[in-house]
Amino acid sequence: MEKRYDIIIIGTGAGGGTLAYALKDSGMKILILERGDYLPEEPENWNTKAVFTEKRYKTKEYWYDEQGNPFSPGTNYCVGGNTKVYGAVMYRLRKEDFKEIKHEGGISPAWPIDYEDLEPYYARAEELYLVHGKSGEDLTDPPRSSPFPFPEVPHEPTLEKIAARLKKQGLNPLHLPMAVDLHEGGKCIRCKTCDGFPCNIHAKGDADVCCIQPALKSPNVTMITNAYAHRILTDESGSRATAVEFEKDGKIFIVVADTIVASCGAVNSAALLLRSANAKHPEGLANQSGLVGRNYMMHINTAVIALEPRENPTVFQKTFALNDFYFGSSTFPYPMGNVQMLGKLQGSMMKDKKPFIPYPILNGVAKRSIDFLLMSEDLPDNENRVTLTEDGKIQVQYKVNNMNAHKELIKETKKMLKRAGYPILVAQPMGGIETNSHQCGTIRFGNDPDTSVLDQYCRAHTVQNLYVMDASFFPSSAALNPVLTIVAQALRVGNHLLKQKTIIPAGESMHVSK
Repeated sequence: MEKRYDIIIIGTGAGGGTLAYALKDSGMKILILERGDYLPEEPENWNTKAVFTEKRYKTKEYWYDEQGNPFSPGTNYCVGGNTKVYGAVMYRLRKEDFKEIKHEGGISPAWPIDYEDLEPYYARAEELYLVHGKSGEDLTDPPRSSPFPFPEVPHEPTLEKIAARLKKQGLNPLHLPMAVDLHEGGKCIRCKTCDGFPCNIHAKGDADVCCIQPALKSPNVTMITNAYAHRILTDESGSRATAVEFEKDGKIFIVVADTIVASCGAVNSAALLLRSANAKHPEGLANQSGLVGRNYMMHINTAVIALEPRENPTVFQKTFALNDFYFGSSTFPYPMGNVQMLGKLQGSMMKDKKPFIPYPILNGVAKRSIDFLLMSEDLPDNENRVTLTEDGKIQVQYKVNNMNAHKELIKETKKMLKRAGYPILVAQPMGGIETNSHQCGTIRFGNDPDTSVLDQYCRAHTVQNLYVMDASFFPSSAALNPVLTIVAQALRVGNHLLKQKTIIPAGESMHVSK
């Protein structure tokens, strides 16, 4: 194993994987560390019971709540990270989401950049991740410099009927922006095992397929799997990160780099910086502001199940969305959030929430259901935070907020679906501390070192060559799927590094302080 690199990227998800892709042709010597392995290609990829009941691909580790009770987090350690099992929805944030917004439950703070700063990178991200969509349907859409790179994924007949009924109500149903390989000659077969499943045929636009695999074709890019990063080391001044200490096969290694990037996800990147405390950074690396781990956010999610006696023959259900209530309504002048389809529910998917209901009943319900996901913004709160226990385990302190807006979104959704002909509607909260697929905010970026940890290019204010590239940097969560924004910022940061990078020759020594 070589011990000296220009850049070390820790993590292969939407942030780390995309950044590796962006730098693959730079000539820089890049090392990618991934704590997991390649997710296996096997029949269980599309087995509902294996994925949802047995949780075959989720981590087996436990995190701890505020009271010290263990819980199993909904996260995946593998090449590609959580994008291997995400729902493949890739929204741009709305232009207004970058500004301060007043919510019923508090303030969503402004970002240090504007939508226009990310727009060209959004366009590149959509092309890179195979995003299919249709411009002009969504009244909340921000301005675009180019159309979607691929046409929208068409609705199946049942969803076409719902869309028509909602249009008659004066609403604006739209096609979800989906990252799937559905263009001519593509691999996607529009199955019902997309949302929450690994794709057995690599037809999902994930960080492994779109970024890591192409990056590894470069002779300058190396990846080590099953490599758990314990901590980031600095020089004696504490002003420069110098090396990463990681464990593989029970052995400890130290690798040195000129630039180090943490891309472990909002919880694990915060935990890594906290574990990296030293004499110059006693509260955690780059934590002079005290904000590392704070302002942990997830979205507030509820599934609304519409039932009717007839069976729903839809297979690929995740094509439909509605943003009419995103910024509020005439009766509730605060943002509510986004409505979009879930992947088609199957009985085993509901067993966790309804453990005492027999499978035949759950399967019968699933055959007749049309399944919606309601997503509201989770506002930043200093006391919602990630810390470490005395023995170094991850502890999450979290209380939900902005619930009145979410309740209004549920109410509006039920009203529109009843008018559309669905008399039986069941709302099932999808929250809980273990449900963290949209985790963000723990290492926020900003212009003021006193109120943020990173600058606008995700570089630590107090450690000049340390970057964090995942959803940790979000100052607010908005109410849309975060992956496209992570990818766009990773491309932007990659472009910045290409312009700013000063490569120290690989043979030059660097003192490492532990």
